[in-house]
Amino acid sequence: MGLAARFLEEKGFSTVVLTPTPEFHRAVGIPRSAAIAYPYGRLLGQAGDKNGQRDVLLATLSVLEKAQKPGEIWHLPFTWPEDPKKTDWQPPEMTPIIKMFLKEIKEARRREEERRTKEY
Repeated sequence: MGLAARFLEEKGFSTVVLTPTPEFHRAVGIPRSAAIAYPYGRLLGQAGDKNGQRDVLLATLSVLEKAQKPGEIWHLPFTWPEDPKKTDWQPPEMTPIIKMFLKEIKEARRREEERRTKEY
C-alpha cells in the first residue's frame, strides 16, 4: 500500500494510508497516515458492521482535508470492541510480511514513543 501511495503522490494525487502501524509508515515516508488500533485484516472494522466501517472510512478520508504537512499521522478515535486475545479469527501465527518487517516495525514504534515523550 505504501509504494502505491508514494507512486500516486509523485503523479500529483493526494493519498492517505489507513494503518495499525503508523510509526512504520512514517519511517518509510508515507505522506499521510490514519492510524487505527484495529487488527490486521480488519482495518475498516468487524465483518458486517456497515455503519462502523463507514465511520472509519469517512474518518480516514477526512485526514486528506486535515493534514497540513508530509509525514503527518492522525490517530483515529476508534477502539476495537473485543480483547484481541479473545478473537478466534486471528491466524495462529504472523503473516510472512509482518515477520519480514517485525524488527523494523518494533524499531519504528520505539522511535515514535521516544518522539512523543520528548514532545510532552
